[in-house]
Amino acid sequence: MVRYILQVVPTIFILLILFPSPPTLGQEDVSDYEKRLQEIAAQIDDLKTWIKRDERKKTSILTQLDKIGFNKRLIKKEISLYDIQMKKANTELSALNRKIPELRAKLEKEKESIGKILTTLYKYGRIDFIDFIIEADDLGSLLQGNKHLVLLAQHQDQIVADYLQTLNELHTAENKLEEKKQEISKFIQGAQQKKQDLEAEEKKNRDLIRQIEQNKTTHVKTMDELQDRAEQLQNLMKKILNSKIPSAITLIPLYEKKGALPWPITGRVVTRFGLQRHPRFNTTTMNNGVEISPQKNMFVKCIHPGTVAYTDHFQGYGNLIIIDHGMSYYTLYGHCSDFLVKKGDPVQADQTIALVGDYSSLKGTTLYFEIRYKTKPLNPLQWLKRR
Repeated sequence: MVRYILQVVPTIFILLILFPSPPTLGQEDVSDYEKRLQEIAAQIDDLKTWIKRDERKKTSILTQLDKIGFNKRLIKKEISLYDIQMKKANTELSALNRKIPELRAKLEKEKESIGKILTTLYKYGRIDFIDFIIEADDLGSLLQGNKHLVLLAQHQDQIVADYLQTLNELHTAENKLEEKKQEISKFIQGAQQKKQDLEAEEKKNRDLIRQIEQNKTTHVKTMDELQDRAEQLQNLMKKILNSKIPSAITLIPLYEKKGALPWPITGRVVTRFGLQRHPRFNTTTMNNGVEISPQKNMFVKCIHPGTVAYTDHFQGYGNLIIIDHGMSYYTLYGHCSDFLVKKGDPVQADQTIALVGDYSSLKGTTLYFEIRYKTKPLNPLQWLKRR
C-alpha cells in the first residue's frame, strides 16, 4: 500500500501543477478593475482613431491645438490605465501576502499529521516525510505482512494529496508574488514615462499659445479660424433646432429663471460675452459666450433641466455638450475633458455633466459657456445669478 501511495504521489503532483486551484481572494475587486480597464482601453482606441483622422486634416492653428489636446487626453488615459493596472496588481499582491502565511501554517499542520501517521506506521519512531519518500523501498518491506499497518496506510492517500496540493499552492503563490512585484515595477516605470510625455505635450501647448498671444500674424489667423468655427457651430445649432427629435419639456421654462440660474461652475470669468478688443494688436473678436476659470472643483453642472442634444468634439470648442431646455432654449459647455452624460440623456439642474478641461482653449483650464435662444447667443452673465 505504501508503494501504491508513493506511485500515486508523482501523478497527483503533476496534476496539481497543471490544474492549480483558482484564486479566490479579492475576486470582486479584481473584476471591478477588469471592467474599468476595458472601459479605458476602449477610450484609448477611440482617441487613437481621432488622432489618426485628425492627421488628414489641413494644417491650421486650431488643428495643431486639437492634435496637442488629443495627445494629452490619450496620455492621460494611458496614465489612468497604468494607475488601474497598479491598483489591480496591488490588490492581487495583498491577497497573496495574506494567502502565503495561511498556506505555510496549513502546510505545517499537514506535515505534523503526516509525521504522526508515520510514527504510527513505523514503530521505529517518527521519520521525516522527505526521508520517507527517499527510503520508500526499504521502509516498504517493513510493512509486508503487517495487516494493521496496511489498514492504516489505506487512509493516507488523501492526507498525502492534501499536503502536495498545499505545497503546490504555496509554491504557485510565492511565484505569483514575485511576478506581481515585477509587474508593479513595470507599471510604475511606464506611468513615469507617460508623465514625461504629458509634460512635453503641455510645453508644446504653452509654446503655441504664447505664439498666438505674441505674434500678430498668428493671432489674427487663429481668430479667423475661430470665427469660421463659430459659423460652423451656428450651422450645428440650426440642425439641432430643426431636428425631428422631440424637444425637452420642463415644468419651469428657462426664460422664467433669467437672472437666477445657477452657475455651471464656481470660478472667475476670464473671457466676457460680446465684442472684445485685443489690448496689444488692436483687433476685435466677437465672443458668443464666456470662459470661466474654475476655482474650487473641476465638475461642470447643468444649470436647468433638459435633454442632452450633443456630445462630441467640435474644433475650436474642444469637447462640447449642448443641452436642450425646451422652448428653443439651449446651453453649451465647451473645453470639457470628459463627458459624464451622452446624447439623449435627460439631465436635471445641478447634475454633474462633465469635467473641466483645456482642450482648444487659449486661456488654459476653463469652461466655455453659452446660452442660446434658437440660434441667437445670449449674454450668460444676464441669466446667471449675480455674485
